[in-house]
Amino acid sequence: MRALVCTALDDDFLGLGELPRPEPGPNEVLVKVVAAGVNFADTLMVRGQYQEKPELPFAPGLELAGLVDRLGDGVTGLTPGQRVMALTGRGAFAEYAVAKQSDVFVLPQEMDFDTAAGFAVTYGTAHGALRWHADLQPGETLMVHGAGGGVGLAAVECGKALGARVIASAGDAKKLQVAVDHGADATIDYRQEDVKTRMRALTEGLGVDVVFDPVGGPVFDASLRATAWGGRLVVIGFAAGEVQQIPANILLVKNISVHGMYWGSNRTMAPQRLTTQFDELFAWYKAGKIKPYVSQGYALEDGAQAIADLRARKTTGKVVIRP
Repeated sequence: MRALVCTALDDDFLGLGELPRPEPGPNEVLVKVVAAGVNFADTLMVRGQYQEKPELPFAPGLELAGLVDRLGDGVTGLTPGQRVMALTGRGAFAEYAVAKQSDVFVLPQEMDFDTAAGFAVTYGTAHGALRWHADLQPGETLMVHGAGGGVGLAAVECGKALGARVIASAGDAKKLQVAVDHGADATIDYRQEDVKTRMRALTEGLGVDVVFDPVGGPVFDASLRATAWGGRLVVIGFAAGEVQQIPANILLVKNISVHGMYWGSNRTMAPQRLTTQFDELFAWYKAGKIKPYVSQGYALEDGAQAIADLRARKTTGKVVIRP
């Protein structure tokens, strides 16, 4: 089958190739891929910088949407031809991919394949960070960094669905406008404005209640100092390339808590959590509370460019690859 194949842990060794079509094992589902979402984790995986390092050669791709093709032994509740969203860990950038049954979710009739392909990781991460870790409450103020990207934009929408006032930060006016279009109440251009000063000004000196941060580095440091007493910061990733060190004295004095959020680990540690989570997210989608934004689709042969564009922060919202 055709696939986007990584043959060495370097960008120069990623391109269109052939891999054997996978076979579903016990409790697994083979899916014919219609679209697959591109994530920041893919940019790390193809360089060997991700938490998990697949054996070479492999096709990257953490999530997909498509049609059930075949069922492995023991699979119940699914039938060939059903429209599904699935988590794969890797392998989604191909014509066919295998997923565990617990990682496969039947799509609402209202959701198209492109939307579904980029839905699970971004909205799962945003929802989990704000609902499980931050315990975001109606009326609180949420600061979302990297708000123009897929997971940041999802956090803006989930924050609004949970009743918060949302401040969005990004590095250019176009991305900030997209965040406003998806519900942000105020914005910060971190390339033009001082993040800490602006956060304080927007909260009349009180600071924000919750920070959602997939960027890290100096943006996190500024947020820590502009968080309200009793605030919560959720660390999603380090897109800025710098892993911040957290001074414990600030946490103590301001009664602040910092949470790490590696959403993918729930697939093995607490899979039932995802079922409950997607029930709520699908309900929000059907009610029009969240409106995922897919900005661009790439052909499979252009998949390496899709990953490069995401790494360079040239994309807005979510991008997908269509085998």
